[in-house]
Amino acid sequence: MQTYKISLNDAKKFYKELGCDDGGITILARKTKLHTLYIKNMHVGAANILKQDALSIGADLAVPNGVIIAKDKYVDAVLIGTTKHFELLSRKELAQPFGLKNLAKTLKDYVKETNYKTKIMGVLNANDDSFFQDSRFNSFEASLKIEKMIEDGANIIDIGAVSSRPGSLPICEEVELERLKDIVDTIYSNKYYEKVDFSIDSYSPLVIDYVLNHGFKIVNDITGLENDEVCKVSAKYNAKVVIMHMQNNQTNMQDNPFYENVILEIDDFFRQRIEKAKSFGIKDIVLDVGIGFGKTLEHNLLLLKNLEHFKHFGYELLIGASRKSMINMITPCEIKDRLAGTLAIHLESLRNGASIIRCHDVKEHFQAIKVFEAINNIN
Repeated sequence: MQTYKISLNDAKKFYKELGCDDGGITILARKTKLHTLYIKNMHVGAANILKQDALSIGADLAVPNGVIIAKDKYVDAVLIGTTKHFELLSRKELAQPFGLKNLAKTLKDYVKETNYKTKIMGVLNANDDSFFQDSRFNSFEASLKIEKMIEDGANIIDIGAVSSRPGSLPICEEVELERLKDIVDTIYSNKYYEKVDFSIDSYSPLVIDYVLNHGFKIVNDITGLENDEVCKVSAKYNAKVVIMHMQNNQTNMQDNPFYENVILEIDDFFRQRIEKAKSFGIKDIVLDVGIGFGKTLEHNLLLLKNLEHFKHFGYELLIGASRKSMINMITPCEIKDRLAGTLAIHLESLRNGASIIRCHDVKEHFQAIKVFEAINNIN
C-alpha cells in the first residue's frame, strides 16, 4: 500500500473517476471541502450553543478565552466545517436563540457551488488620458484592435471614453458620446457584436442608451448603479450590469480611504445595490469589488484573498487589477512592466472565485488562464 496527498478542485469528477457509487458521490463531495466562516459581534450565548452544536457533528467553532464563563457579552468567532457540516447547522440552528436563527438562514449561501465559465474582458479606451497608453485607440485603429482582441481570445470587450484613474475629472455626456459614436457605429455596422460581447464602461444614461441600442450587452458602471436613470436604461434593454464598489468618487477616492471592515462594508454595499437593481427589473448582475477604487494596498490584498466570500450572493465576480498601482507598491515598476504582477493577481482571483477578468493584455491572459485551468482540471 502506498499513499500520497492530493488536491481536489472538482471532487465530484474525481470520485466518479475513482469508481464510487453514484449515490455516494454527492455525499462525499460535501464532506471534502472545508470552510472557515468569520462571525463578528456574536452574542456569547450564541457562541456557546453553536460551539456545542458544531462539536456534536464533527465541526468546530474557534472562540476567545472566557466564552464559557461569558466574560464578554459579544465575541468574534470562526466556524470551521465541511459543506455537509454547514448544511446540518443551517437546519439545526433555526430553533436556537441569540440570533442563531438568522445565521442559520445564511449558512447554505456560503457553501453553495455556483461555477461560471472563465471569461476575458479586454479593455479599449477612447480617451487620451487613460493610465495605460496601449489601451487607447482612435476610430481608425478601433476595428484592428477589436479584431486582434477577438483573435487573441477575448470573450468581452469593454470600451470607455472617460478615465477613471484616481484624480481624473468627469466630462459631460455629449462629449463622452462624441468620443464613442464612431467606434460604436463601426461595431454595429460590422456586426462585431455577433463575435464577442461588448461592454460599455460608463455611468452616463445617454451613452448607455445609445450603445445598448447598437449591439452592446453589458453596462460596466463604476458608480455601482448610483443613478436611477442608468437602472432604467439597463432594464429597458435587459442588459447585464456590473455593479462595482468605489468609496467616494474618482476625484477623491484615494484620499486616505478608510473602512472599519472592508469586506463587511462592501458586502453591505452589494446587498443594497442588488436590491436596487432588482427593483428596476435588472436580472443579470456581476459584482466587482473595485480593486484600486478607494482602497489602500492592504484593502486590495484583503479583498483578493477573501474574494470567495462574495460568492454567497450567487452572481459572477469580476476582477480588474490590470497594471494597477498596487503592483508598484509591492514591487516598484513602471506601468509597462506590470504584466507579471497583473497575471499573478488575476490567476489568484480565479482561484478565489472570480470568473471575469478585465485586462489590457488579452493574449497573455488567454495563455496563462489555459495553463491554470489545465492544472486545476487534472485529477
